Amino acid sequence: MTEQPAPDERTRLGWRIIRWLLWKHVRRTCHRNLANRTLWLTSGDALRWLPEDTDRFLDTLERESAVMRAIADLPHLPNAGSRLMVELAIYTVAADAALRSHGVETSSAHSVTADVGWDLYRRMLGLSSLPSRIVSRDPGRRLRWTIRGLLIFPFRPVGAPGYETRVFRDGDDLQTHFTHCPPQTFARAIAARREDPELLEAFRQSWCRYDWPGADLIAADGKRGHYQRPHTLSAGDPVCDMCWKARGSGQMAQSNDTPQSRKRTL
Repeated sequence: MTEQPAPDERTRLGWRIIRWLLWKHVRRTCHRNLANRTLWLTSGDALRWLPEDTDRFLDTLERESAVMRAIADLPHLPNAGSRLMVELAIYTVAADAALRSHGVETSSAHSVTADVGWDLYRRMLGLSSLPSRIVSRDPGRRLRWTIRGLLIFPFRPVGAPGYETRVFRDGDDLQTHFTHCPPQTFARAIAARREDPELLEAFRQSWCRYDWPGADLIAADGKRGHYQRPHTLSAGDPVCDMCWKARGSGQMAQSNDTPQSRKRTL
């Protein structure tokens, strides 16, 4: 009889496959985005990277990710959803560090990191919200059904060190008040460990700004303003008090990233 692998071995094999697939997608996305970006360097020069430049950046990104992954201690997170999200956060923060190590100016590195991350996030969110967008034409139902599905995976609230949130309805709107977010905790920890607050800022300018357009993408009614969040953990607040609004405003939603909030981010 063939000996079956132990559960821990199957889990490790599964994560190696997931990590390989993620890395393939990250590489492809970076090549696509960086081929069309002007990068501003610390020297003040502006240039566009050739494919060989992007490959060198990806080599650095892979090394940075391996170092940060060891610090993140993924096996001690309570469930697969938390581990997957921290894995993606590792790539985000490592990408910012890698770009700056290749001479890219800080604000340019943050912008590139956010745009590459949005490309990945948009595709994942489009797939997650597809069933609700097919079944219902009501933007509120699309939002509530999609977010409740995401609260099963990957954002299942199992408590710290995993996700921790309070979920409740306010009329047709859905409220999710997160008090613990594993990716944010990782980004804050690695920034403190390296004494590099720009790593947390890169996370804030990417992950913490995706939900405004993400909510509009899920609602798919041609309007803006389906999301509101007065406070955020990455700005030092005790909660991410997210409101997924059934009816959009028809105008560009305003985020909480005002000059005042940026002053208290780090």
